[in-house]
Amino acid sequence: MKTSVLVVMVVAAVFLVSAALFVSREERFSSSYAAPPESPAPPQSSGQSLTYNFDNDSAGTMPAKFHGARTGQGSEGKWVVMADATAPSKPNVAAQTSTDKTDYRFPLLISDEGSFKDLELSVKFKAVAGEVDRAAGLVFRLKDANNYYIVRANALEDNYRLYHVINGSRRQFGGANFQVTSGEWHELRVECVGNKIICYYDGAKKIEAKDDTFQDAGKIGLWTKADSVTYFDDLKAVAK
Repeated sequence: MKTSVLVVMVVAAVFLVSAALFVSREERFSSSYAAPPESPAPPQSSGQSLTYNFDNDSAGTMPAKFHGARTGQGSEGKWVVMADATAPSKPNVAAQTSTDKTDYRFPLLISDEGSFKDLELSVKFKAVAGEVDRAAGLVFRLKDANNYYIVRANALEDNYRLYHVINGSRRQFGGANFQVTSGEWHELRVECVGNKIICYYDGAKKIEAKDDTFQDAGKIGLWTKADSVTYFDDLKAVAK
């Protein structure tokens, strides 16, 4: 009996130490990169929308009306418009193609056209490659590259996670586990009204949570992690 209790105590101690180290790591990275301030973007009133299918952009260029940024460490992301015969709306997609394997590295593609408080936001994505990660995400209520909400799917981990990123430190407050396949198109969609956030994957509700971290309007954008090569199409935001 005493041996069983001792084993349980040792396992619990190891878990607590591991958790503490993880939190410490997150906090250490949070101050490693100072995000530049975002240029103001006009607030969108209820019913207004922004839609991007990248089909009028020139292949090989940065998507028009966006700029790149990065949370964490490593090199900047490489966002480019490219043709993809499988695109939901042909011919073009927006792709993150950098393969920097830095683990705590999150390339962002941020829309310059508007800011949203309450909104419905969706995008189609295809996880193409990545050894460290193979992820795709939607960013909303973004203040700058270190402060925002993010919901993301990961095809290596087979999970769906909702985070707030505060001063560059990423903390999960909602999630679900299910298969996320590579090489196929899927849809991410999020509804955010007040402090309530509902996240969908391929039309099915997977996460529902409440959070008060970011209460004001912010920008929207796309997100990847580490060496994820990910294609995106049909990004749409509607103000509520």
